[in-house]
Amino acid sequence: MTVTSNPAPDIAAPPQAHHKGKHWIDDWRPEDPEFWNGTGRPIARRNLIFSIFAEHIGFSVWLLWSIVVVQMTAAADGSAAASGWALTTTQALWLVAVPSGVGAFLRIPYTFAVPVFGGRNWTVVSALLLLIPCLLMSWAVSNPGFSFVGLCLIAATAGFGGGNFASSMANISFFYPEREKGWALGLNAAGGNIGVAVAQKIIPLVVVAGGGVALSRAGLFYVPLAIAAAVCAFLFMNNLTEAKADVKPVFQSLRHRDTWIMSLLYIGTFGSFIGYSAAFPTLLKAVFDRGDIALAWAFLGAGIGSVARPLGGKLSDHYGGARITALSFVMLAVGAAAALWSVNAVNLPMFFVAFMFLFVATGIGNGSTYRMISKIFRVKGEDAGGAPETMVLMRRQAAGALGIISSVGAFGGFVVPLAYAWSKAQFGNIQPALQFYVVFFILLLAVTWFFYIRKSTRMGQVGV
Repeated sequence: MTVTSNPAPDIAAPPQAHHKGKHWIDDWRPEDPEFWNGTGRPIARRNLIFSIFAEHIGFSVWLLWSIVVVQMTAAADGSAAASGWALTTTQALWLVAVPSGVGAFLRIPYTFAVPVFGGRNWTVVSALLLLIPCLLMSWAVSNPGFSFVGLCLIAATAGFGGGNFASSMANISFFYPEREKGWALGLNAAGGNIGVAVAQKIIPLVVVAGGGVALSRAGLFYVPLAIAAAVCAFLFMNNLTEAKADVKPVFQSLRHRDTWIMSLLYIGTFGSFIGYSAAFPTLLKAVFDRGDIALAWAFLGAGIGSVARPLGGKLSDHYGGARITALSFVMLAVGAAAALWSVNAVNLPMFFVAFMFLFVATGIGNGSTYRMISKIFRVKGEDAGGAPETMVLMRRQAAGALGIISSVGAFGGFVVPLAYAWSKAQFGNIQPALQFYVVFFILLLAVTWFFYIRKSTRMGQVGV
């Protein structure tokens, strides 16, 4: 193996090495205990650390509009906010939905980017792309007369941050052995997810620092951080030859029924997380007219959901991803029912607690579903004979499936805010949307049991 990226040690390159670039690793054997304990683990840990940092900034930028729009939305009496803007609730929910939708779509090409360019190389590029939404937002929000359509187009560029997740997760999945994938992917995802909470906590303080409301600071705050993420990836991350093969495994992953079933389950877990994260601040202001609570405390939801994600991966490593995923859907159904009751009873404390419970459930489910994906494809490889080349192919297909599933699932972040907007516009309240979520989560619980827990199925027998 050749490891030429500092500070990793140099090891003699095998004759079959395909790359001699400074940051390429040609021989990577995480399933070999001797290799992993002696050489692999430190390198994997270093790549994971800087992958988390880059993804964290990406998530922060992706959901930046979710907190900015709270200070752009008109008060209950229709008067303009302190920023000079007077958006309606529907307009505000559109501005938080559009970045989610674009980010979900971009996850597909971002997944292809890892095998085409290399994980480390693409991390550099994707971090620099975050400068576009940051600078455009800074300019647009300083002009209250700017058109709503223009705002939507600029908000769409924040989707670049959402695409980062797919490439980051696909890349890190190659670095770790199967027995540690759940924890590693959970940490990688949690580090990114928590960027939502950090942005929702810090940005309200940044824009009012020194008096008044200067929304332009929201975008400017992340400019140096995006540059730092790119520089760190350039200096300290690696590309794996195994990951940079071709894009065929990504297409091949589409042939598996499990890719599409897991995509549906991921809509229920991650789609709910990103959708609730985006909509929760606006809902607090729209349903209870408490913008102060939205600005001061809404960040807790995304924070709790992010911290719970590696827990979901860890529990799945011990008890099986399918069982933990099923548990998360039970929790989601209960949480949605509690939120529905709180809206009917006009009970703000219960509404807040119900959403915190929902965020915990989404975090656990996010970790468990990702753990299921890697094991499902490992079982498929073993069933196909288990030859080394077969297992490598299945790892590549699993990485491709991770990107596809993350893309489909992320569309939930687009649908959830719009479902609330439609419910509010058509019925004057959000109860119909919450009723739908209760039924939807029960349906996903049934799907999880039918395909992955039943003992008559192959995946149920191996405890996926």
